[in-house]
Parts: sequence; C-alpha cells; structure tokens
Amino acid sequence: MMTVTDLAEVTGLGWDTVKSIIKARLEQGYGHPRLGHLRRLSIDEIYFGRRKKFYTLVIDLDTGQIVWVAKGKGGEALRPFWRALRLSRAKIEAVAMDMSAGYWAAVLEHLPEAAIVFDRFHIIKLVNEKLNNLRQEMVREATGPMKQAVKGIRYLLLMRRENVAEEKLPRLDEALKHNEPLFTGYLLKEALGLLWEQPTYGQMRSFLHEWCAWADGSGIRQMRQLAKTLLIHKSGILSWWKHRINNGRMEGINNKIKTLLRQTYGLRDERYLVLRLLSLHNSRQELLG
Repeated sequence: MMTVTDLAEVTGLGWDTVKSIIKARLEQGYGHPRLGHLRRLSIDEIYFGRRKKFYTLVIDLDTGQIVWVAKGKGGEALRPFWRALRLSRAKIEAVAMDMSAGYWAAVLEHLPEAAIVFDRFHIIKLVNEKLNNLRQEMVREATGPMKQAVKGIRYLLLMRRENVAEEKLPRLDEALKHNEPLFTGYLLKEALGLLWEQPTYGQMRSFLHEWCAWADGSGIRQMRQLAKTLLIHKSGILSWWKHRINNGRMEGINNKIKTLLRQTYGLRDERYLVLRLLSLHNSRQELLG
C-alpha cells in the first residue's frame, strides 16, 4: 500500500536503494515463473499508455495469476513464452482469447492439441460496436423528430434490456418503433446473448447458425459483417460449451494494474514493471491519501 517514496522516507534510505531491495526480492520470488502446472490459459493485451503502449499477458485461469508478461502484442510477443512452456512440459487443455488473428495463429501453431475458446465478452462487445455504428449511421441520415428520437440513446441501446431502468424503457421503445433497421439490429443484439444459455452443444451450434442466417438476411451491413466473422470463428465460439472459460478475470487484473500505475513511479524500469505484474496476484494494491 506504500509507494517506494513512502518507504524511503520511513526507513531513511535512498529511493534507489529501496527500489533495488524490492526488485531483488521480486526477482527471487517471481523472476522465473513455474509453468508446469498450467492447464487453462487466458491471453490478452493491455494498453499501458503512450509511453509503454501494449503488453501481452498470459494468465493461469485456475488461479488468476499472471504467469507471463511480454512487451508488444500479437503472436510475435509470445515467442519466448512458447519455448518456456515446452521446457516446462505443461499440458495445456484450453486457451481463452479474443478473436485476434495473431494470437489465434500462434496458439494453433504452438499448442495444436489445446482447445481455443473465443471470449464471449469480446463477442458481445463486438455486436455492441456494430449496433452503435448502425445507430450513428441512422443519426447522420435521419432528420427532424426522427433524428432526435435516435440521438442520445446509445447507452440504453447497448445495455441488456433486463438492466434498463423501467422509467427509461419508453424512451428506448419510442426510438426503436420508428426505425426498423435499428429495431432489427437491437433484436439481433439481444438474441446473441442467449447463445451461451443453450442447454446442449448441438442447440448452441444450431442457434449460432440460425442467428447468422437471420443477421445475413436482415440486409443490415453491420450485422451481415458480424455474421460472417462469427461463422469464420465458430469452432472457437462453440468450444465454450465444453471448457466454459473466458477473459473475464482480466477485468479485475486491469483494475489492479491501473492502481499500480497510479501508485508507482519506478515502472520506467522495464524489468521492475514485469516483476511487479508477475507478483500482482499476491499483492494488495490500494491507493491511500
């Protein structure tokens, strides 16, 4: 909970001395992550700002711990990880990721026996982006009262209907009533969320194909594009039925990382940053003040 500066003031030591002590301890405890026990992984990238840009993180889904950190994004960033994983003789069963072509190709190459599971939250985010793109198109093309009805409903439109406050439903329904393409896109968005609630693998597969046929037949450009994307990635989407994993743990880790970055100034040291991230699971990050 204390910064390096706080510790330096309390102990009377220099800032660099305190940081070196912490770094040495972190190196001892986390410098060589053990990978042999890994079975289910999550791979994702995190944006650290304009200076550091992107880092690729690999998470043990059974513990929630970051087990690998690499600067950059895409398959190239993971090359050292694959070598370490081979040496550890880990038996990886499944990997959760978004639909990034780079990560997908890398896992297919280096873990051909592992199931790839495309993150459901990424897919929901994607359909929301398509729907919002359609809304923006409607706003640009609409005039008069129609423009006002569609404008300013972004959050109501993207929120699951069951989560919309009852007093705000009339505003949403009024906008949808006068705009058929937006109404159809909204129904498609709501329906896609039911994909992961199907009771059997066969029903999940049938539901996905039926949804894509509906989206393609809707004539809505954004939804037709999404249907094509989902069919290309259908094996990884349907893998969820057996493995039930996603990148949801990354959200909690993101919050911890944001706290860490606000709290610490010594992270200009690349190795120190990596060690702090590897130790994050066993750390308690808290801002005081």
